[in-house]
Amino acid sequence: MYSSSVDFVQEVQETSLKMENKATTEILKSTTASILKEEAITERKWVKLEQTTYVDPSGKTRIWETVKRTTRKEDSSADGVSVIPVLQRTLHYECIVLVKQFRPPMGGYCLEFPAGLIEGNESPESAALRELEEETGYKGDVVECSPAVCLDPGLTNCTTHIVTVTINGDDACNTRPMQKPGESRICTIFNFICLIGGSILSKYAWKLLKGSAVQDSINFTWVH
Repeated sequence: MYSSSVDFVQEVQETSLKMENKATTEILKSTTASILKEEAITERKWVKLEQTTYVDPSGKTRIWETVKRTTRKEDSSADGVSVIPVLQRTLHYECIVLVKQFRPPMGGYCLEFPAGLIEGNESPESAALRELEEETGYKGDVVECSPAVCLDPGLTNCTTHIVTVTINGDDACNTRPMQKPGESRICTIFNFICLIGGSILSKYAWKLLKGSAVQDSINFTWVH
């Protein structure tokens, strides 16, 4: 029993302070997570599989299987780039340019932003312009480049820069773009006219993915 309401309030305050101190201690403990060692399991031309031994936030030692690219350069800020190309033409809505290509890990076709690895001493911006021209034939100008972002941090340390590029569709070099596909990558170009709001990958885009016959270039309008 409490002799007065003051004693009750004081005990509540003390209990609250203890809980705050305990929470602070837990937060401090959570900063101790670290990598102990990384051991190679197998390696091929493009990727390698490693066993990662680490200490989790609770202080327990655990093991994780990690996939890494073998192509990352030491001085590179990320593995690759993903390009958001905005096609601009007089008297036309702005278009988002996507590519459709077969992805063996998925066992099917994917509708994607143009993307690729950063080569040699390339900057993310120059890599983005190169990949855009190779996969779509378009030449553009970089508007902005994001910091390196993770793609699937539960599986891999692979990172990418997201680069926004504008394409002057009235320019002579962009009126009839010619792709420069690599040895194992053949892309089909899609120009998606996306007005305000919503997702580009709508049910109509899904129908295009499922279609067996596609043209070299398709203009698709979706209004939200």
